[in-house]
Amino acid sequence: MELFVREYGTDSGKPPLLLLHGLFGSSANWMGIARKLEKDFQLLVPDLRNHGRSAHNADVSYQALADDLHELLDHYAIEQAVLVGHSMGGKAAMQFALRFPQRVAALVVVDIAPVAYSHGFDGIHAAFDSLDLDSLDKREDALAVLEERLGSALIAGYLLQNLQRLDHQWHWRLNLSALKAGADEISGFDVAAHAEFSGPCLFITGEQSDYVSPDDYQTIQRLFPAAHMQALADAGHWVYFEQPDAFLQVLNRFLADVNVINKGDE
Repeated sequence: MELFVREYGTDSGKPPLLLLHGLFGSSANWMGIARKLEKDFQLLVPDLRNHGRSAHNADVSYQALADDLHELLDHYAIEQAVLVGHSMGGKAAMQFALRFPQRVAALVVVDIAPVAYSHGFDGIHAAFDSLDLDSLDKREDALAVLEERLGSALIAGYLLQNLQRLDHQWHWRLNLSALKAGADEISGFDVAAHAEFSGPCLFITGEQSDYVSPDDYQTIQRLFPAAHMQALADAGHWVYFEQPDAFLQVLNRFLADVNVINKGDE
């Protein structure tokens, strides 16, 4: 699976950062954060399969996403990386760390837990289906429809980044059919028996988000025994978008600690 990748920064002698977007997102989501980190780190920001400019495939499993990331690191000849994943990207990062722990210098999971979620994406898929792309005139019309159906300008704008016009015809960059068919798998999270990532790990959550609850802490500690929890005030699920400065402060402090740990191990 060949992934489209945005590259920032240069080799600094530190483990590179992989920034992984959430469901219905793309590498562009991380651009603002990446621009503020690129002076100190090499960053790779891929479009995950079925998203953005990357290839489409019917397999939406986290095992497949982890295999894609393994192939990506091999392609760049990277032995170890710091994985930072939001939502679905966080689950992909966790799956990778549990399967290939030796390739992960540290793990940062943003507002998601290694558990199955009961909420689905029917409303979002219905909003996509409500748009007649053949008769659509301009992006503003699509934004108005999505905002009305979803009741959120933030989510509507987030989804609209996937709309592109080619040869006078509107298209979705997303593989909507695969994402819809695999909704239950995307909501779930399967791990191998006795799987564990014991390396440095940080879970960053939004105080106003309900994606990670105290009931999830036991599972987090079982799979990631070195995990620390950090909640950011005035942030919902889109933590790094809603509170970018606070997010960067927490992330940079964690990365500084990781660098100290790495130097001590050398």
